[in-house]
Amino acid sequence: MKLNILSAMVAMALAGCSMAPRYERPAAPVADIYPVTPVVAGMATTIPAAQGKAAHDTGWRDYFTDPRLQQLIAAALEHNRDLRSAALRVEEARAQYTVQSADRLPTVNANVSEARSRTPAALSSSGRATIGQRADAGIAVPAFELDFFGRVKSLSDAALASYLATDEARLAAQLTVVAETAKAYYTERALAEQAALAQRTYDARAKTYGLTRQRVDAGASSRLDLRSNETLMETARVAALTVARQRAQAANALTVLTGQSGPAVTDAVGAAGAGAAMPSALLSDSAIDALAALPEGLPSDLLARRPDIRAAEQRLQAANANIGAARAAFFPRVSLTAALGSASPTFGGLFDGGSGAWSFTPQLVLPIFAGGRNQANLSLADTRKHLAVADYEKTIQVAFREVADALAARSYLGSQVTAQRAIQEAQADRLKLLTLRFENGVASSLDVLDAQRELFSAEQSLVQARLLRATSAIDLYKALGGGVQ
Repeated sequence: MKLNILSAMVAMALAGCSMAPRYERPAAPVADIYPVTPVVAGMATTIPAAQGKAAHDTGWRDYFTDPRLQQLIAAALEHNRDLRSAALRVEEARAQYTVQSADRLPTVNANVSEARSRTPAALSSSGRATIGQRADAGIAVPAFELDFFGRVKSLSDAALASYLATDEARLAAQLTVVAETAKAYYTERALAEQAALAQRTYDARAKTYGLTRQRVDAGASSRLDLRSNETLMETARVAALTVARQRAQAANALTVLTGQSGPAVTDAVGAAGAGAAMPSALLSDSAIDALAALPEGLPSDLLARRPDIRAAEQRLQAANANIGAARAAFFPRVSLTAALGSASPTFGGLFDGGSGAWSFTPQLVLPIFAGGRNQANLSLADTRKHLAVADYEKTIQVAFREVADALAARSYLGSQVTAQRAIQEAQADRLKLLTLRFENGVASSLDVLDAQRELFSAEQSLVQARLLRATSAIDLYKALGGGVQ
């Protein structure tokens, strides 16, 4: 009979009610659609047609098809120290949840003990010193809380939500590492292209400077022409050294992202040495068009696609569950201690007939006065929930802005690259025409030098514009929740 009562009370405790507020997802504080990008007067914007699978359903290997980049991303996902820390934090949160959820089940201990004691004659009723002996064996349930008001369940739910939030944060970190590795790779490749361009320009200007010096020595040219050519040559040297430094720093960034040594990164990117032919560094414009042509969907899709938003919502659910635990603290706390086994004056008689023993000790604790602690804990839990709501809404707003910015970049950068290429081609043609005019004595050497300077600047700007377009496509992929698979 008593075992039936005990079983019923344990079942009621495990089923306990919850005093946590009913969770309702806050409304997304953003518009239902992304802002429409205005068309610039006198210029048709280039907007790639949305096609194919959504970013969230496109694995990074399908999105980034360059084998060298795939090698770097795979290395980053395996060796990146930030991801390693994120994975360990997930393990930590899982262990904390396991510890907390264990409180919902009774602890059962098996024990065997034997005790002896001597009572002096002065304290013995028989007037003689006595030696007492007792042996016990059995199982016990120590201080198991019967969770009638859901306090333990709420704490377990909060620990579970915290664990899930940590796991979503790990996925968000993976997404960031994939995107940052791709951007660092294309940055290094663009700098390699600029370095080759600067080296080629320096070589050409050094040759021109040598010819001009010979002309000055022969009296066929002025020192002004010599100094002007020297200025252009040294400008190209400065540009080459600057880009070389930036390229080395970009390789260092890849080293940190991938967690690999410098030679491994150098082998992966296939870096070209000084004076080498211009490498095929950046993607072609058609390839960038393919990357940028991702269907953006609706802002509401981000709630399910972006792991940082899902993590913020899990933290909100954890805060909501903690309110239930704070509310339950106002109600009585019922705990149970029970033991079942055998007892005997001697160890050898533990399992003899008539040695059975049991104890059953329910305890009820009713809070009467705690100096306002319970009310303060409830206010604290409620405030933390409001903070979690604000954090959740801010995360959604940031995600909405990131997508909107990436869509705006997709709308304009294609035309910007086209316009910059037109400038570069016009400058190249201008230099060719001025060179012919100079050779025929119509134009001055200063006009030719100015055209060379403008062409070099246009070529560098074109590389930068194409890099910006490639990285904006990566930003769009990341902002729409791609890269985790």
